[in-house]
Amino acid sequence: MIYLQLFLSFFQIGAFSFGGGYAALPLIQNQVVTLHGWLSISEFTDLITISQMTPGPIAINSATFVGIKIAGFFGAIVATLGCVLPSCIIVTLIAKLYLKYRNIAVLQGILNSLRPAVVAMIAAAGVSILITTFWGSEVMAKFSNIKWSLVVIFIICVVLLQKFKMNPIWVMLLAGVMKVVYSFVCA
Repeated sequence: MIYLQLFLSFFQIGAFSFGGGYAALPLIQNQVVTLHGWLSISEFTDLITISQMTPGPIAINSATFVGIKIAGFFGAIVATLGCVLPSCIIVTLIAKLYLKYRNIAVLQGILNSLRPAVVAMIAAAGVSILITTFWGSEVMAKFSNIKWSLVVIFIICVVLLQKFKMNPIWVMLLAGVMKVVYSFVCA
C-alpha cells in the first residue's frame, strides 16, 4: 500500500509541476509534509538542501530521498518512477502537438500566460524556505525569534553570488563552513 501511495503522490508532483524544480517545491511540500506527514517541515528543508547538493532535478532527488526514507530501496524506485513517468508521457505528447501546431497564436498566448504562475510558485517556495530557516520549524512571525546568524550568512551568500559572481558551489561550501564555525564559537 505504501508503494502505491508513494507512486501516486510523486506521479501527481511529476504531472503538475510546471516550471522546473523550484516550482515543484510547494507540491512536494504539500504531498510529503502536509498530506502524508512523511517528513517534518525541518526535514523538508534539509531535503531541499540535499537535493540542491546532489546532481539531478530537485523533484527526482526528493522522490528518491523520500522513497528510501519511507519504504527503502524499492520505495525509492517506485517514487522516482512515479515522478518521472508523467514527464515522459507529457513531453512526448506536447512535442508531437507543438510540432504540429507551433504557429498558432493561441498556443503562444497560453505559454506566455503560464510564466507569471511559474514565477509565483518559485517565489512561494523561496519564501517558505526562508521563513523555515530564519524562524525554525515552528513558524513565528516575531523578530525576536529570528536566527540572525543564518540571516547574516544568507546576506553574505547573496552578496558573494550577485556582486562578486562567486561560483555557487564555493558559496554553498563557505555557507556550511560559516555555520559550523558559528556553532563552535557560540556553543
